[in-house]
Formats: sequence, structure tokens, C-alpha cells
Amino acid sequence: MTRSTGQGGLYICLVSVHGLIRGENLELGRDADTGGQTLYVVELARALARRPEVERVDLFTRRVVDPRVDDDYARPDEPLGDNAHIIRIDAGPEEYLPKEALWEYLNCFTDGALAHIASVGLTPTLVHSHYADAGYVGVRLASNLGVPLVHTGHSLGRVKRRRLLAHGESGETIENTYA
Repeated sequence: MTRSTGQGGLYICLVSVHGLIRGENLELGRDADTGGQTLYVVELARALARRPEVERVDLFTRRVVDPRVDDDYARPDEPLGDNAHIIRIDAGPEEYLPKEALWEYLNCFTDGALAHIASVGLTPTLVHSHYADAGYVGVRLASNLGVPLVHTGHSLGRVKRRRLLAHGESGETIENTYA
């Protein structure tokens, strides 16, 4: 693979594993995993791709084939513009899963992302991961590829805990479900 920092420009890989991510008609608020982060990463991918120094942006997320969700989430590659794509990776069962159920499939997700990157034939300039699950993937990608990792956490557990408590969840249930 050639490093994409030469004449071709930057190749940036964004990673946002959970939630339902698509380029149009985002289903913000559909569930706890499909919120502001999904909008943020799609807008970030588009904004980066418009930069003259950027050659390509791939936004990696999980591919979902499930009758409960739109067929858009089953598309392996969704263009977001001239230089940006949502790349959906097969990892674990096809159905839509909450983020807490994805951890055992993150190594498979990483392998799928590495296979896609190899098929592009360029080494990313950097990997930018979003949320804890993608952070795990991002560390593995950056380490395997020998490139820098940027991470955005997006959510603090204490904020989520406060919100769940306010909605009537017990501390024990929160710890057993989310910890």
C-alpha cells in the first residue's frame, strides 16, 4: 500500500461502530444508540472530504441486515459525496444490536476494516474513532497500520447514569446493564 500523504492528499478513516448511520434522513432519536453522534460523524466525513488536501474519507460503521430497519443500513458502500463514503462492515449477527452487545464482534469489525483499507490500496493518514467501541477498533487499526489515532469520546458515563436514574432506572440495573 502507498501512504496517501503525497500528491494524492490525505486519506482519513473515521470509525463509529454503533447506531444506525446513513447519509440522508438520519433517524436521530430512534433509540439510545442513534443520536447526535451519528449526525456528527456524517457531517464530519462530508466536511473533511470538501477540504482540498483530503483525497478520501471512509466512515466505517457496522452493516445491519434486519427487517426492523431500513435497507439502507445493509448497503456495504454508500457515497456521501465525491470523496467520502460510508463503509459498512460485517461483524457479528446481521441484526441490529445495541452497542453493549457489540464488544465481542469488534475484532471481526477491525479485520473487515483492514480488508477494506487493503482493497483501497492506500494507507490512511490517520484514524479518528468515535465512542468507546470505536476507540477499541481505532487503537487496533492505527497500531496495525502504523498511523496516528485521534479519539472523540462523545459521551460520559456519569451524564448517561444521571439521565437513566432520572428516568427511573435503579443504580443496580444500570450497573448490570451498562457497566
